[in-house]
Amino acid sequence: MSAMSVHILTLRCMNRPGIVAALSTTLFGAGCDITEAQQFDAWESRSFFMRVVFRMPVRDGAEAALRDAVAAMAREFDMDWTLRARTRPTRTVLMVSRFDHCLVDLLYRWRIGELAIDPVAIIANHPRETYAGIDFGDIPFHYLPVTAATRPVQEARIWDIVSTTGAELVVLARYMQVLSDSLVARLVGRCINIHHSFLPGFKGARPYHQAFARGVKLIGATAHFVTGDLDEGPIIEQDVERISHADSPDDLVRKGRDIERRVLARAVRYFTECRVIPDGRKTIVFSA
Repeated sequence: MSAMSVHILTLRCMNRPGIVAALSTTLFGAGCDITEAQQFDAWESRSFFMRVVFRMPVRDGAEAALRDAVAAMAREFDMDWTLRARTRPTRTVLMVSRFDHCLVDLLYRWRIGELAIDPVAIIANHPRETYAGIDFGDIPFHYLPVTAATRPVQEARIWDIVSTTGAELVVLARYMQVLSDSLVARLVGRCINIHHSFLPGFKGARPYHQAFARGVKLIGATAHFVTGDLDEGPIIEQDVERISHADSPDDLVRKGRDIERRVLARAVRYFTECRVIPDGRKTIVFSA
């Protein structure tokens, strides 16, 4: 048997008969073998979404020929589509402020092979000494402090790092600065934030203390794409945890950190595995 490589194809288009048949015929014609397929019809928008995992022969020109064939099919159905080798890690920029628990968790999951990311840069608005206990290895670290007056210059440097590294994903791993509309527009669809509540929830400073004062019974976290509307971007993943009257504000903070870590990690994994397809103000997430 000839060597095979595994690829992931995602697509979105207006729903109409023949999409799955055309895709199957295209992949079969390229010698591909479908191993996994998920699809969804969104009745509100009349859109069709699909994620397909398949094996294809490893030979010179095979991927280029497949891309040409998929592109021809996509033009017929007016599709938005992506095609990616499953083994290729996602080039990722990690951004962080003082709280480092999400950053540490993502680096750990990357190092043990749980997350298929390639960390190409770490950007922080606090000096490296703040993270003295973290092993960054060979990942370039960029200390980019920011004030209201220096924000344009600082964000220009952020964009320069994203561009020169070829980053496909930017993760705000508790980066506690609001990005400008111009930078957000450049990162649309590839910048993920973790929010310290089960949105909508307590906004502003000391959210867990606000929750404690209100006597809430659930706390949570939300991972979402970043948009110009603060904390209103399309939601990728959420989770909650029950608490009681016996929990102190410190207990809420501790439990909140745990939720933030796992929700952000899942959102990043879904992105790297091409499981997330934007649908206006929402997302379609093909879970594992």
